[in-house]
Amino acid sequence: MNDELEGHQVNTTTFRGLVPPVITPLTTDRQVDTASLERLVDRLITAGVDGLFALGSSGETVLLPDAARDLVLEVVIKTADGRVPVIAGAIEPATARVFERARQAERLGAHAIVTTAPFYVLVGPHEIERHFRTVAEAVELPLLAYDIPVCVRQKLSNELLLRLARDGVIAGVKDSSGDDVAFRQLLVDLRDAGVDDFAAFTGHEVMVDAMLLAGAAGSVPGLANVDPEGFVRLHRAVVSGDIAGARAEQERLTRLFKIVDAADPATAAGMTRGAGAFKTALQVLGVISTNAISLPLRPLDAAETARIHAILDSVGLI
Repeated sequence: MNDELEGHQVNTTTFRGLVPPVITPLTTDRQVDTASLERLVDRLITAGVDGLFALGSSGETVLLPDAARDLVLEVVIKTADGRVPVIAGAIEPATARVFERARQAERLGAHAIVTTAPFYVLVGPHEIERHFRTVAEAVELPLLAYDIPVCVRQKLSNELLLRLARDGVIAGVKDSSGDDVAFRQLLVDLRDAGVDDFAAFTGHEVMVDAMLLAGAAGSVPGLANVDPEGFVRLHRAVVSGDIAGARAEQERLTRLFKIVDAADPATAAGMTRGAGAFKTALQVLGVISTNAISLPLRPLDAAETARIHAILDSVGLI
């Protein structure tokens, strides 16, 4: 994804490689911490990532007011300064609301848009397909589908993704379904159909090596906020054919991923354990100033932070 950028129009075939979903640092009063966000973006780019995904799940996008989301995207795009492309989440429950976020992302200079199936409203496969086709017609930027059934309660079928890909409706998919069998089958289906420039990304932190070897275009792991260098090494090992090196790095990152188990499950779930752990690790590493997270989530406490500190130490990050 480091190919030459022309304004904010990036050839869709360049959407490849390591594209971390950038977390959104907050101040203790839950405002966007722009200084910490700038440091984080610079750290990611310096480490060698190929792009940035702003306003995704790890970025708490559905928990932020519109003004905060605009500020996040402005800071990420300005700090990236054309060094890597920025993909923006336009994640809303309904099509018309996606239009608004996607058009704002266009105005702010994003290079592509990511959106999910509609949620809250009850929909089926016909409505989901209409949603993606209508969004694609309404925006000029490339559109990527975000398959995250745990949040939207709908799994994007391979048949739908293949049809949308062949028709040029979507330029790629971020797979956060956890269904690695279906994702592997999608990669095969795309090759069989002769769809060569489709950006199929895995969001599964502990399966990046396997999915890259299977033909994925890249990865979008939230854990890369914490250890971008490790994921860069993993990607480069796969590309160079160093399978043993890739496996070793993936195993180290799998151990690091245990930070998501640091939060007490009696008082925290889901995003608190994921984004909350990533933020706490970044605070321990001195990248961001606080581990504050959007309501109704809670920041990790001292005992949970100590558990994360120990894991960071065990994998050589501190």
